[in-house]
Amino acid sequence: MLTRRLALAALSLALAACVSGGAPRLDATQSAMQARHLFGSEAVASGGRPEVIGFYSNGCVAGAQELPETGPTWQAMRLSRNRNWAHPETIDFVQDLSREVARTTSWNGLYVGDMSQPRGGPMLTGHVSHQSGLDVDIWMLPARDLTLSRQDRENLSSISVRSQRGAWINENWTAEHATVLRAAATDPRVARIFVTTGVKVWLCRNTPEGDRDWLSRIRPATGHHYHFHVRLTCPAGSRNCEEQEPVPAGDGCAAAEARAARILNPAPPSSEPPAPAGPAAPQPPRGNGVTLSQVPGQCLSLLSSL
Repeated sequence: MLTRRLALAALSLALAACVSGGAPRLDATQSAMQARHLFGSEAVASGGRPEVIGFYSNGCVAGAQELPETGPTWQAMRLSRNRNWAHPETIDFVQDLSREVARTTSWNGLYVGDMSQPRGGPMLTGHVSHQSGLDVDIWMLPARDLTLSRQDRENLSSISVRSQRGAWINENWTAEHATVLRAAATDPRVARIFVTTGVKVWLCRNTPEGDRDWLSRIRPATGHHYHFHVRLTCPAGSRNCEEQEPVPAGDGCAAAEARAARILNPAPPSSEPPAPAGPAAPQPPRGNGVTLSQVPGQCLSLLSSL
């Protein structure tokens, strides 16, 4: 562990020493290093003006703020991870949503899961996204007790709302969950909300006509049944922020129903050999395995020797 810390410190000092025009120059060894090891070691935010840099799955955040561990209508969970940091716009969103939830449901507010690291960037474990300070996971567990200790918040688990391998919801799902999701999805700052497929299907089947515009922002995604994942749009003043692609036209309900049907009735394996695949289209670097040479250049200047 000491050797790894010394190596990280040495690399960070080398980066700082070769800054020219704002972005460090990397040698071959530095370029190949996974960026998560440096971003994952940062304990506090950088200074300066808040700014989102890059994309949700390959970016960072300057001047991030820490969501207070406890507020009148929220508690941040799993504090040992140090992932309750974000762009100030995301902090405001969480606080606004938690107040609305406390006002309109029997919940006392929200249990807030992972946001971002102090300077964003790829994480040592877990998320592919959550890198630019604009993502936040909200627990499906209704927040009843907002006096949980730090240890309580390490031990308490959220609840799953899925059944039938994700194609439908279970008895943990309530109409108040739908109220919470509607409150989040109708906020103009929101670009996407990712949920397990059955949640999207339930919302589609139970949302009345005339109140369905917000459904387009709710998108089915694998794994999102203990929490829902909110992604905000690029905030004003972040010129280097890469926006999520526009929401597809329509409410997305037909696609969600088709997705659920495929989960329930997967296609049988084909006896025919697969057709030869053509060359894959090049994809931009994404995820927690990106190297220092692949992250946006401005992100390197946020790294310290901590």
